[in-house]
Amino acid sequence: MKQQRTTDWYLTSKGEPRGYIDPQRLDELWFHTGTACNLECPGCLEGSGPGDQRLDFLTREDIAPFLTEALDFGIRQFAFTGGEPLVNPEFVSMLSMALDLRPCLVLTNGTTPLAHRMIELLPLLDKPNPLSFRVSLDDPDPNRHDAARGAGNFAKSLDALGRLHRAGFGISIARRMYQGEDAAAVDGAYAPHFAAAGIPVETRIVRFPDFHPPGASPKLPEISETCMTRYLDAERRAAFMCNFSKMIVKQGGRCSVYACTLVDDCAGYSLGSTLREAMQERVMLGHHRCFACFSCGASCSES
Repeated sequence: MKQQRTTDWYLTSKGEPRGYIDPQRLDELWFHTGTACNLECPGCLEGSGPGDQRLDFLTREDIAPFLTEALDFGIRQFAFTGGEPLVNPEFVSMLSMALDLRPCLVLTNGTTPLAHRMIELLPLLDKPNPLSFRVSLDDPDPNRHDAARGAGNFAKSLDALGRLHRAGFGISIARRMYQGEDAAAVDGAYAPHFAAAGIPVETRIVRFPDFHPPGASPKLPEISETCMTRYLDAERRAAFMCNFSKMIVKQGGRCSVYACTLVDDCAGYSLGSTLREAMQERVMLGHHRCFACFSCGASCSES
């Protein structure tokens, strides 16, 4: 359901016109499968955990109309995130339906739920479109990863990457970024782990800054219209996820279309109940996570 807009949707705290994106296309559609997860990690950007119900489980019936509508926009890919998608009881069925239409990407922690449902995933290799998994490996130091994710989970996730690759699925990893880091050096530190798992050394690494927990209000610079044109060229503005991507969220038993994967903690970014309605909405860059897109090009997309 589209929300009523207040003045602060359009203006910064200084009264300047807020920066915005007018969506140009719909290349990918994300489905938030629910905030329930088998892990409970400090600093989780979704605040997920066992039994969490901030966002409801999606069902096969929920996603069917959005899959169909997305085809009208020339969608290129569907993607699934959580929580942990593989704890959703209807997840594999939803994924199967989506793979009949377009390639799919799944974000997962690669631990016990994936191991338990691997046998259900293997038949999806016969679908007409390819399936890829992005597994969370927060840090190349297993101890630092396990400090947040739980003892032994680095090894589980690394093993999952190897199993997925050997089966024939596409793979990538997601990691945390650190302030002032040497990105190439951190990425390079994964190479021995990739070799141990038997996966390509050039496996894609997607980096995420600190997005802060849902509902947080960190003091970050606001993005005005002037900022968007003074500091970013047209190519950088076009790379904002809200320009080419949307996410389906279910809350309180009702599905709605959100501006992107990072703003589901703010009802203002619910742009409507259909993709057609949402694609007509200008997205104002007032969420604190928008600054990560502005400052370092953060994106959940692999397109």
